[in-house]
Parts: sequence; C-alpha cells; structure tokens
Amino acid sequence: MHDAVGAPLPPPQGPHQPAGSGWPPAPPDQAHPAPPPPEAQPHPGYPLPPGRPPAPGWTGPAPRHPSAPPPVETTGHIQLPPGDPVSVPDAGVASAVSDPSHMTVAVLLIGPAGAGKTTVARHWAGTRRVPTAHISLDDVREWVRSGFADPQSGWNDHSEAQYRLARRTCGFAARNFLANGISCIVDDAVFPDRPVVGLGGWKRHVGPGLLPVVLLPGLEIVLERNAARSGNRRLADEEVAMIHGKMAGWYGSGLPIIDNSQLDVDTTARILDDVLARSIVSPPSW
Repeated sequence: MHDAVGAPLPPPQGPHQPAGSGWPPAPPDQAHPAPPPPEAQPHPGYPLPPGRPPAPGWTGPAPRHPSAPPPVETTGHIQLPPGDPVSVPDAGVASAVSDPSHMTVAVLLIGPAGAGKTTVARHWAGTRRVPTAHISLDDVREWVRSGFADPQSGWNDHSEAQYRLARRTCGFAARNFLANGISCIVDDAVFPDRPVVGLGGWKRHVGPGLLPVVLLPGLEIVLERNAARSGNRRLADEEVAMIHGKMAGWYGSGLPIIDNSQLDVDTTARILDDVLARSIVSPPSW
C-alpha cells in the first residue's frame, strides 16, 4: 500500500543499523554516539546514591537526595484562628476602654421590612474606625437561586428551612470575622413572639456576646420606605402592617430600641454607636 502523503521516513540511523534494511549505513561522524555513563553526567534532579559525588566537570545544580527536606512554603497559606462562640464582653475591660466604638463587637440589628436596617447597618459598618463587616440575612437567603422559597408566596417548611440555613451561615461567618479581629453587624427581621427561631437561634449560632438593637420607626414611615423597594423585598401593605405590629412587642423586652422615623442614616448610625457603647459596658439580658 502506498503512503498517502509520500514515501515513509527512513528509520533512525545508528551504529547498530541491521544489515539488509535497505538503508545505507550512516557515516561515522553522523552516527548517534552511545549515551554517556551516568557517572559522567547525571541528569539534574536525578538523585545519586548516598555518598556518590557528582561527576568531574558537572556544573549543573546539586543533585537532590530523597532524604532532603522539602522547601518551606512561604506564601499561599495563611493560618486563620477558628471562630468560637462570641462571649459576653468583660465589664471591667469595657469600662476601661476610652472609646467603645473601637472594640471588636458583634451586633444584631432587628427591625421590620422598610425600617432601614440594611441601609443603616451597611453605613455603620462602612464608617467605623476599625475593621467591620456587614452581613445581611436576606442577601444570604437569596444565594439560593433555583428553588428559592420566597416568603411572599407563603411561609412554609421550605421557606423556614432556607431561613434557618441562612441564619446558620450568617452565624458561621460572624464568628469567623470576629475570631480574626473584624467586627460584624447582622440585620434580620426577628420577631419577639418566636424566641426559638429568633433571638434564641442567633444566640446559638453567634454566641451570648451578640448585642441586639431594635430599629423601629413609625408605621407610616415603614410603609413609605417599603413602597420604594422593588423585587421580592417589597411586601404588601397589609403584610408590612402585620410585621410592624408584631415588632412592637420589643417594647418592654429590655432591648435597646431606636426610633429612626425622623432621622437620616448618618444620625441613626451615630445613635447606634451610643447605644452599643452602653450595651458593651452593661450588656442587655436576653
């Protein structure tokens, strides 16, 4: 059979070309010389037997022996402290701090839809003089794309399971931020009539040192702010009114409450600083 692309190439020429192959023997100066013995020129990286020095004239890198320790890693791995539950601030230490806003703290900002908690939390975290992270439970809950259980379609087992999963994820993130010296503020609509799902869950996932603060403007303000929202963050007026009515149960709970009905975001964040300074010195009982 003829080759489709031309005559076949000749086989490699060498001193041991078999007789009768049909190819003329190569001249002596073109024949492939025999490879040098290993002692004459070891391949870089090939280990030599223990005690055998490199061959004379070898200028390559020193051979690696199996017993040589591996190089020490200097980049690419930073050991992070594990995130343990947040403990209650020591009253003596907190009192001795001239400016409690410099302390590493974990804050839970509670409020109904339209209270402005995400806006205030983001602003407060972004204007502190120490590293601070903002964690929005709604943002984490919406990480689920396919199969998202939208509470607007009705609160059921699926929506509650995704809420609990998001809260546990937020708690894990908060503990890790705090363990590495970064304060955090989490915002969530926690109902006072559901202590196991609400504050009890946050205490389990973050720790007893979490500082809860309630942001509760008047109903008219909440309805107005909710009307400016879009997507699944915007709720029906009837649902907003129902949530706001339940949030009123925080009055008398002992938790600090900020009415930001007539306050802008910057003023609300400064008041939040003052409230937290008192909570650090004398943590609320919850």
